Amino acid sequence: MNKVIKSADKAAEKIIKWGEAHNIETCFDRAEKLKPCPIGESGACCRVCHMGPCRLVGKNAEEEARGICGATLPTVAARNLVRMIAAGTAAHSDHARDMAFTLFAVASGETKDFQIKDVRKLYRVAEILGIEFGNGRAVNDVAKDVALKFLEDFTRQKGELNYVKRAPKKTQERWRKWGVTPRGIDREVVEAMHRTSVGVDHEPDHLLTHGLRTALADGWGGCMVSTDITDILFGTPKPLKAEASFGIFKEDEVNLVVHGHEPTLAEMIVDVTEEPEMIAYAKSKGAKGINLGGMCCTANEVLMRHGIPTAGGFTNQELGIMTGLIDALTVDVQCIMPAIAELSKKFHTKVITTSEKAKIQGAMHVEYDEHRAKEVAREIVKIACDNFPNRTKEGSHITDKFPVIAGFSHEYIEYMQGGRWRASFRPLNDAIMAGRIRGVVGLAGCDNPRVPSTGLHRFLAVELIKNDVLIVSTGCGSAACGTAGYLTPEMALENAGPGLREVCEAIGIPPILHIGACVDNSRILTIATAMAHEGGLSDEIGGMPAVGIAPEWMSEKAIAIGCYFAASGVPVIFGGESPVGASKEITKIMTEVWFERFMGAMHFEPDPEKILSIALNYIDAAREKLKLRKYEPGKFGAERVLMDMAARRELEKKSAVPHAGVGG
Repeated sequence: MNKVIKSADKAAEKIIKWGEAHNIETCFDRAEKLKPCPIGESGACCRVCHMGPCRLVGKNAEEEARGICGATLPTVAARNLVRMIAAGTAAHSDHARDMAFTLFAVASGETKDFQIKDVRKLYRVAEILGIEFGNGRAVNDVAKDVALKFLEDFTRQKGELNYVKRAPKKTQERWRKWGVTPRGIDREVVEAMHRTSVGVDHEPDHLLTHGLRTALADGWGGCMVSTDITDILFGTPKPLKAEASFGIFKEDEVNLVVHGHEPTLAEMIVDVTEEPEMIAYAKSKGAKGINLGGMCCTANEVLMRHGIPTAGGFTNQELGIMTGLIDALTVDVQCIMPAIAELSKKFHTKVITTSEKAKIQGAMHVEYDEHRAKEVAREIVKIACDNFPNRTKEGSHITDKFPVIAGFSHEYIEYMQGGRWRASFRPLNDAIMAGRIRGVVGLAGCDNPRVPSTGLHRFLAVELIKNDVLIVSTGCGSAACGTAGYLTPEMALENAGPGLREVCEAIGIPPILHIGACVDNSRILTIATAMAHEGGLSDEIGGMPAVGIAPEWMSEKAIAIGCYFAASGVPVIFGGESPVGASKEITKIMTEVWFERFMGAMHFEPDPEKILSIALNYIDAAREKLKLRKYEPGKFGAERVLMDMAARRELEKKSAVPHAGVGG
């Protein structure tokens, strides 16, 4: 790739060049100026006490280097990684805790602005949790019990998380054998911080084992809880059409952008921007209407459920302001650059923080309160409208945008393979067994200004589908594909291999399925579990022809996600240099030892060509071990007929039970 290019997104690159011409600094400029510390980057720096920081370097550092306390390089590298896991788990799980409190408030009648929109999902969750439902029991009573059951997962001191039972039995057995079954979410995070403090746990493998337990508390706890509650409150996603890129902003309307990770306020803003009174207010300020857009994972939440367009992921937040068209940018938590507040002063944009946990110097603060959610949302929308007359022509205006098909929840993926009454994962399993689909890759994680941003996502997306690999994407990985125009069924016709293309054409889906925000990586876990239960492939998550890839990761949350996939049995490949690369022992544990124990692993590889090769090798090795048909492009074995959508609908019309609609 050309190193002069800072973003693989042409629209983003245009804004970056405009900024350079106007002496406006962005994260891309800072990434060039501020080089990573080679000692800290590779995990060789310990700063958990004030005797240091200790830098464990030298020709024989692995064997000879010691901190002042005597800690070895493998111990230091392991501690650093476990602290990243703990921080990532805390971020996702704190989000989940707030969602559980919101569900309880809705069920208790404490807040009137929300309602339970997917009762079927509520009952499905209640059944998993062993909570009585139906038989005339009030929906809110069921919801209250579900919320309380989820809150138990945070404070539990002994036993197992409620959702551990959702994993395949053999996967659960592996966890128990190696002592990584998570107890309570808060307990695992606190214990991780304790173990990694000065003078506690010094055995590298022992440290990393608890790191996996903490990560599993994220994947099968915080992330999964958050996903399910969000579906219950706001609806389980089903495919819809939206748009992506900076061209979503309108010159004659108020442009309000929601950015961050928490969906509750964003949902209220969606409702409020459609109120006739708010539209009239915008018109009174000279605008033709209100145009709502999103960035990062809040964008994914409202895109998946309402078709709200997205301006992209993490590295696009400064660039969005530089279009000169955003009247207000409202942010909550996670992945928000503090630089946007200072940058906004060069334009007219109002940056509004909304969480009591997160403020930025120089930004406005309008604190969100779920008990007066719509009132807060209206206040924010009015701020954006009031700022519309202050807009100038300054900025890099972009008109290009791309269509996006998103909203592929676990439930819809199951539905699309057979309809409401024949829903299953059998057709997907059969397609993999026959070789039409070589395997599945979860393409996720952040976008990063230290590489041509979004470029690694785009390269791997195209190359994987050429090789008949079905992609499920989340978070900024989905945004990278969306702003490239990759999230459409036409993408399969133009780029996918013959087997994957045939499957996509039969079902009418893109070869890259956008399944949500970064917490929605938990959907991949439940999909893999359903495939295991369906039979014909592995009877556990481990051993599936499936791989996770985070090619441009930057967040501690990504490390937590990667580790919970590795512990669940999925090999994971991260782009960039390894944060434990200074230690051969830690690298071996995370690649070889974890694979022996859990059938999952964690690799770090900066070369995208090698990432592709490692992924395909894992997929092919899994196929061989499962004794599946050898993958050969265009050559397929016998399999069941995969009905297209029209055939499924015709079958449902003949059913004695009325059709309940898409997404059921």
